Amino acid sequence: MSIEQAVQSKLECCMNEIEQHLDSSFDKINNLIDQLFILDDPIKKNFSANLEVQLPKINEFHSIGQSMVQFNMIEELIQLINQKIKEKSEIQQLQLHQDYQQPQLKDKDNKIKSQSQINLKPFTYEIIQNNSIKQLNCCRAFAFNKDCSIIAIGCNSQIIIHQFKQGIQQQIQVLDQDKGSVHTLNFMKKSNQLISGYQHNTIIIWSINNNNQWVCSQTIQEHNSQINCLIVNNNEDLFISGSHDKTIKFWIKKNEWICQQTITEHQNQVNSISLNDSQNKVISCGKDKFILIIEYSEQNKNWIVIQKINVDCFGNRLCFIDDNLFTFKPIEGNLMQVYEMNNVSKSFNKTKDVIVNQGNDYYMFFPQQYINSKQLLVNRHDKYVEFIRKTENGQFEIQQSIQFNTKCIFGSLSDEGDYLITWEDSSKEIQIRKYRQE
Repeated sequence: MSIEQAVQSKLECCMNEIEQHLDSSFDKINNLIDQLFILDDPIKKNFSANLEVQLPKINEFHSIGQSMVQFNMIEELIQLINQKIKEKSEIQQLQLHQDYQQPQLKDKDNKIKSQSQINLKPFTYEIIQNNSIKQLNCCRAFAFNKDCSIIAIGCNSQIIIHQFKQGIQQQIQVLDQDKGSVHTLNFMKKSNQLISGYQHNTIIIWSINNNNQWVCSQTIQEHNSQINCLIVNNNEDLFISGSHDKTIKFWIKKNEWICQQTITEHQNQVNSISLNDSQNKVISCGKDKFILIIEYSEQNKNWIVIQKINVDCFGNRLCFIDDNLFTFKPIEGNLMQVYEMNNVSKSFNKTKDVIVNQGNDYYMFFPQQYINSKQLLVNRHDKYVEFIRKTENGQFEIQQSIQFNTKCIFGSLSDEGDYLITWEDSSKEIQIRKYRQE
């Protein structure tokens, strides 16, 4: 036999042997790859060594002749094997990530639900005993500062400043500018200022001086009649006032506060205004039996009345619950109206009525307030102060109703709803109630 024939015979034997090993090895490789993504990480680290054990003849064939066509085929097969391993590895990593994320998302969801359930537990506002203050003068406006350490009380034309620590403490200062009765009070949380609105068409900005005393830093008299309502936006670079002069004014801060714009669409006095969560819509109600929807135009950089809702009976109170929903209480009857935005037309329509206590509601001030963290709306109506909870299914239910001996009731909640302060002309007392969860 010639040398050429001997080499050819040897190659044929090798190829036959390799083919047998390949058939066997592919089965083992597939099983091993599947096991690789089931077993723990130490096995995965040793996979390259295991693969070499399962393919003992590949290296042998490599030494016979790297330039042979059959070897190129084997190289391609090895690449396919490695690609398959890579793909399975990526799938496994994705699955591991999902398996890791799923419990976290579930845990987060459970925490949110748990928090919601905590907030939705029964509650009561209980009066703080031995903390009432006799006040013969009518108190129409109240404001807590950001940490509830100070409370401002508008008593006729005076603003009385008290320390507050789980109840009214000592009196700090009395502010009196003789501008008629105080109708609105709002603390600024960032600038530590106080804004007051008065009967005699005046708004005053108060600031603390170096002696820790409140002093008048700006007097504004651009309304032509009494101030009925005033709100401040979250950034505290805008406040909005409504007046008996039928106008709503938007004020911005330059060196001083200046009037940026005036809305004149109301045909009678403006009784209440509210700003939505996104701070780009204002609602207002007045004695003209209209609710105005006012929206800020980014393009024109001004506020535009985009909707005018006719109501059968005018009201003194309304409040945004969220961007797409607000409540309105007409002065007569025992129904509070709920308005929701239509997703198609983007207009607000009345969708339901909430039954409240019997009676009428002719007294102004004491605006509706919605405490989002407690999903709680406070509504003053007739002889009652009602605490109405927004439930998980979007319904409104009265959770507590405090009855007084008079319809002349004024008050306010602290920002997080932890305290309710009231004055009424029957007892002529300033009373503090604390939120307690059962």
